[in-house]
Amino acid sequence: MDKIKFNFKNRTALITGGAQGFGYDIAKRFLESGAKVIIWDIDAKMIEKAEKDLNNSDLISNLVDVSNYNEVENSVNDIIRNSNIDILVNNAGITGPTASLWEYDLEMWKKVVDINLMGTFHCCKAIVPNMIKNNYGRIVNVASVAGKDGNANASAYSVGKAGAIGLTKSLGKELADKNISVNAVTPAGAKTRILDQMTKEHVQRMLSKVPRGRFLEVEEFTSLVCWLSSEENTFSTAAVFDISGGRSTY
Repeated sequence: MDKIKFNFKNRTALITGGAQGFGYDIAKRFLESGAKVIIWDIDAKMIEKAEKDLNNSDLISNLVDVSNYNEVENSVNDIIRNSNIDILVNNAGITGPTASLWEYDLEMWKKVVDINLMGTFHCCKAIVPNMIKNNYGRIVNVASVAGKDGNANASAYSVGKAGAIGLTKSLGKELADKNISVNAVTPAGAKTRILDQMTKEHVQRMLSKVPRGRFLEVEEFTSLVCWLSSEENTFSTAAVFDISGGRSTY
């Protein structure tokens, strides 16, 4: 099936967790659609590989830990000295260990929530003022069906993604009087490296909940993110877009 063409010419997009998985594919599609792309990641080797594979002069990549607000703020200030940030895709995330809540390691709980929720908050807090200044912005927060349903033995991940959904609804309403949209996407399991962080039993349990009977293809997810990030999306904001193969129907 041919890809729908999007026009991101003269737009600058920042994608967190952009060196791999969903983020990498989104970066690739944005570049193909004419955008200048900045990817943040905490994996230096994956950044190096992404730069080599994408091989595009409109790509900039930085080593940034989104759970550290000072790093985020300083990196944003560096960007906006020479450019605006028109599009923000908060994609960085980790699943954390598979464990019952009462046996969950305290430090790992904090790490998962710090990246999945606080990272999204940090990026929005630092970048939204630039969007307000220019009266333009498209923010897409990558949440998960786990944030809607709650996954057993993945409480920290579920909590972090549920928080990202709540943040999306609040921020979208706060910015609704401006040409800035804030939306969340809630994918079911997809064919990315994040599955490698889970046990085979947990992966199979996830798959069994999807009426489509398969995992999400990365390219399918990217198409939804592209539309939400485009100028065509002039009305939808503070919304949650499900892409779960029928798992979540609310």
